[in-house]
Amino acid sequence: MVTSIILINAERTHINDVAERLAEISSISEVYSVSGNYDLIAIVRVKSNDELSDLVTNKMKEIDGITRTESMLAFRAYSRHDLDAMFSL
Repeated sequence: MVTSIILINAERTHINDVAERLAEISSISEVYSVSGNYDLIAIVRVKSNDELSDLVTNKMKEIDGITRTESMLAFRAYSRHDLDAMFSL
């Protein structure tokens, strides 16, 4: 499983539309509107790097209003939720 965090800039008048369109894509598990240098953050979970490449270079380019993206690959997850699940019987 490949997890990616995609930081997204969008045209101000399209932020909500972009977020809704991103949330409709099955490999995107969450979309957050955020403050700071980016407008949206998408959490992506796919089976392979090829699927991630297709998402970023084909599916996301079809969404009007996205002006810039920056993709980061996650190496390891550190989450209290994962630890709770692992130790609960």
